[in-house]
Amino acid sequence: MALLGHFLKPDSVYLEIGPGDCGLTLHVSSQVKQAYAVDVSKEASKHIQLPSNMKLVISDGKSIDVPPNTITVAYSTQLMEHIHPDDALEHLRNIVRSLASGGVYICTTPNRLTGPHDISVYFDEVATGMHMREYTASELVALFRGVGFSGVRTYIGIKGKYFRFPLGVIVGAEKCVSVLPHLIRAHVVTLPVIRRLLCVSVVGIK
Repeated sequence: MALLGHFLKPDSVYLEIGPGDCGLTLHVSSQVKQAYAVDVSKEASKHIQLPSNMKLVISDGKSIDVPPNTITVAYSTQLMEHIHPDDALEHLRNIVRSLASGGVYICTTPNRLTGPHDISVYFDEVATGMHMREYTASELVALFRGVGFSGVRTYIGIKGKYFRFPLGVIVGAEKCVSVLPHLIRAHVVTLPVIRRLLCVSVVGIK
């Protein structure tokens, strides 16, 4: 909620993609006009009672079947890395289609340079387990721009608070870290300052 709080208003139309048990969506629904939860299954949330202003939408993993041009704040966390790379662009285009003019998509996903972040951390240098692909912030920014977001911002978290941070600094840090041998990089990314620069949320603006 610390990051979402920068964007939510009482008249917001909120969309969460990959909501899990819908706990966050339920919480947000009490603060906004309308809330949608888009997931590939009802299983994780089948026992919850939905409020009148919240709707669960089942997806094939790419589709975002909500009214187009209506969402003011879309959000996902720990999602992009589970989407097949061949489907990522279509998924993002569908998010853009759902957003109202000026609407935002807040994307939080583990940085490839600090990973792998799945079981393959024990035997590989890149994610080859449950994570289809992990991204750097720079790669996400390029994808966002490619599907039609008019602006892209980056936010970092410090002691539970989020701040907008210059994209150029993030890109520069990623370039420096990416050229390091894997074993050295694995140590460098544990340094608190580097960790903060790499663990960012990317926000696309329609």
